[in-house]
Formats: sequence, structure tokens, C-alpha cells
Amino acid sequence: MTAEAIFEEFTKKRVIVIGDVMIDAYLKGVVTRVSPEAPVPIINLKKSEDRLGGAANVALNLLALGAEPILCAIIGDDRGADKFDELLAKRALSAEGIIRSANRETTIKTRVIGNNQQLLRIDEESTLALNEKEEDQFIKHVRTILSQNIDAVIFEDYNKGLLTERVIREIVDLCNDKSIIVTVDPKKNQFFAYKNVTLFKPNLNELREGLNLDFEIQDKPALENAIDLLEQKLKNKISFVTLSEHGVFVKRQAEKKYIAAHIRNISDVSGAGDTVISLATLCLTVGLDPSLMAEISNLAGGLVCEKSGVVPINKEQLKRELQKLVLG
Repeated sequence: MTAEAIFEEFTKKRVIVIGDVMIDAYLKGVVTRVSPEAPVPIINLKKSEDRLGGAANVALNLLALGAEPILCAIIGDDRGADKFDELLAKRALSAEGIIRSANRETTIKTRVIGNNQQLLRIDEESTLALNEKEEDQFIKHVRTILSQNIDAVIFEDYNKGLLTERVIREIVDLCNDKSIIVTVDPKKNQFFAYKNVTLFKPNLNELREGLNLDFEIQDKPALENAIDLLEQKLKNKISFVTLSEHGVFVKRQAEKKYIAAHIRNISDVSGAGDTVISLATLCLTVGLDPSLMAEISNLAGGLVCEKSGVVPINKEQLKRELQKLVLG
């Protein structure tokens, strides 16, 4: 299958992204002096920018790859929510899966950058778990969207309270009843709530924290033992672990493979996981085997690390690199 053919298949897919959404805000400027009021730099502001972040960046990656994403989340009913809706419209993303709640605060992460260095981050957020009424509303809303023609569901967890154990369990059950692919980019809080999913994608630190194990990346038997323990608990079909500069590890039943990272000029690793889960999911929807899925996702994750800030994958660049480095 050529890269062109794979990407053509991506355009036929509809994927629900369920998870914690946020706004990544950037204040960029130049530092030339220290404040006389306190020992802190003064930034002469040159540029401000707001971007979709969190699970919304997964949706942007899917969109960039030609698929149709449907973002499902609960945000606040505040100024941040108004800005979030504006950013969705600007990027031509549907808001049909977005619910507002007066009980919550829209997450905004503001990064202050001076002379190309991050000096400060300011977080505005609520991380309380959904209450029962919100869970009822959200599950009902997702069930309605799942009644459409959906190829896969991605859970993108940032520990902000949306993905409670009940929300996860009921939506996974709905997907399994409909034979819909379910992939997960987890965080620690609900690490073992994602039972019976298609693909589970922790990074190495999340795997160690989730299982309360301490081992080095070079210790392959320990890593593979950790995966065995994980699969005993989750009963997932595919385990896919990102290993930072060491590449990735993928396992399905008895099949397992280590894939080295491609050499890159790393600028920023932010958002790489969003790109990896997006590619992995789309690859599964078009029937690629786990080994090729991991190769493509690994390549894509490296490419976005060459960019500054949280940005979606460049489809044409990935297509060229894929044909040359993996399929050629």
C-alpha cells in the first residue's frame, strides 16, 4: 500500500475524540531588563496567540490528515468557552460534541515566552470530576453521536475531570457493542479504567507510574514484563508504548516489535503524543497491521517535535517521509 493510498483511505474516516480540551495561549516578547519592583524580567510584548490544545489538538491532527473528527468534551460557560468556540470555528471543527457547564472552568494554559525561552506558565482550570448529572448528560450526548457512522473513538486523558471511571466504562461498552475501534492516550488517575479497548498507548513514564514499577528503558525484559502485567489488568488488544528518543514498542498477542526513533532536530516535544495517537487510530481504521501502524506513528511523532509549540502534523511532509523512510 502506497503512502498516497493510505492517506486517501484516511479521508473516508470519522473519529470521535473524547477528552479534556483546553486553550494553549502564548505571550511572546523580548526581555531587555529586570523589573525594579522585583527580580523578574520585563517582557516587551510583541505577539499573543491562542491555539486549541489538549484533546482538541488530537482533533486538529485528524483534520490535518484528512479525516473527519468529532470532538466531545465539557467546557465551562465562561469567556474561555467563548474563545474556545471561536477557535473551533476558525479551524472548521464541529462543536456538536461540546457541552457547556456552569460548574466548570474552561482550561487555559498561558505560556509567557521571552527571547524564545518559556519564563512562566499560568494555568486557569477546574480539575474536579464530573458530577452524576454531568456524567448522565455527557454519556447520553456521546451515545447519540455514536449512532452515526463512526469508525473509531479516541480517549485523550489530561486528568482534568471529564473522563471518570463511569464515563470511560459506559462509552467503551457502547463502542464494543458496535464493534468500533477504541484507542487510549492515558494519564495516571484512571489508568486502569480503560478495560477491553483496542489500543492502549502510554508513554514510558506513564507505564512505570501506572504499574508502580521502576526500570530503565534499556531493560527490555522488565519493559515486556510490565506490558504483560498491563494486559492482564486491561485485556486490551494492542499495547503501544512511546519511548521518547528511543522510539516505540508495540505488542499484539505474541507479536512484538521495537522501532527506533528517526534522528531529528528536536525543537519541542509538546503535542507529539497527540499526533501519535491520531496516526495510530487512523492506521487501525484502514486495516494496517500493528507493526506498520507503529512505524508510521513513530515517524509522525518525530516530525512534530521539529516544530515549536503544540502543532498538528503536516500531512504532505509526513506523506513524503513515509514513502521514503518506511514504505520505499
